Amino acid sequence: MLKKIFWSIGVVLLVLLVWNWQLVVYGARQGYGQVRMVWNARPIEDFLANPNFPDSLKAKLVLIQEIRRYAIDSLGLKDTENYKTLYDQQGEEIMWVVQACEPFQLKAKQWQFPVIGTVPYKGFFEKQKALDERTKLEAEGYDVSIRNPGGWSTLGWFTDPILSGMLKRNEGDLASLIIHEMVHATIFVKDDVDFNENLASFIGDTAAYYFLASKYGKTSAEFTQYWQEDQDYRLYSNHILKGTRLLDSLYKSFADTTSLALKQQAKKTMIERIMNSTDTLPLYQPRKTTGHLPNNTYFMSYHLYQARQHTFSSELDTDFGGDLRTYIKHLTQKHPFL
Repeated sequence: MLKKIFWSIGVVLLVLLVWNWQLVVYGARQGYGQVRMVWNARPIEDFLANPNFPDSLKAKLVLIQEIRRYAIDSLGLKDTENYKTLYDQQGEEIMWVVQACEPFQLKAKQWQFPVIGTVPYKGFFEKQKALDERTKLEAEGYDVSIRNPGGWSTLGWFTDPILSGMLKRNEGDLASLIIHEMVHATIFVKDDVDFNENLASFIGDTAAYYFLASKYGKTSAEFTQYWQEDQDYRLYSNHILKGTRLLDSLYKSFADTTSLALKQQAKKTMIERIMNSTDTLPLYQPRKTTGHLPNNTYFMSYHLYQARQHTFSSELDTDFGGDLRTYIKHLTQKHPFL
């Protein structure tokens, strides 16, 4: 009887392994890439003690520790071993994230993963694998894009190191990024990446002001620079989100009989209109243009990270009197981690 039970279990496990083979291979590659990065990361004390490591970068490492401590002590974010080591990228990108979207519908492609559930992006530590995925998705008719993230959270599965590329960021941008990723390690709702990313963006961006004010003062150059950059980003984001609504209306207006050529032309015209009108935005620093017309994934990315900022801001001010720490405590109790 026991032999039959173990044999049955073995058959089931084998079927599941074969059925999910691609996911298993992908997970193994991602795990290897993350382990390799963690293995090659070194304690920040090694870099601080190295006389050949630039003083300007040493200052950024010290600053990250101050940001990390502020996020734990003043905001109540989870205390982990993250950001105590540094991984030297040697000037190279190490992660490529693929996103895909329906061509005439603002509907992102979702990937299903164990534990975290569905997510609207897929990361690769190998550039060619990302390019292959893009080719495959484009052949299936999707709008596709590839981006290099400035950082990411492994949600406690690994010890997240500081990436050397982070040290190029200014003080406010760095504070926003580190706190954003620390939020993910504190609050992460399964199958709701839209909530997770919007919330992390809101807390990261908001808390960066608090940190800069406490360390440098509200009249400092660091605070002013971040304020101007943040105001520019908010203005631009709102413009793109408005464009997202225009595109959504356009796509919904298409009839079943509308030809592919007419859909493509109408889409191109609308996106050109949205992007060309960014020149009218009163930005402190004009945005650099790439010369390439974005596709639906560009608009969906802004929706993923920025569409719910007003909701969180209203909750913080109305229900918690602007007390960010109390708001975070409320959210951690309301949304148990995974």
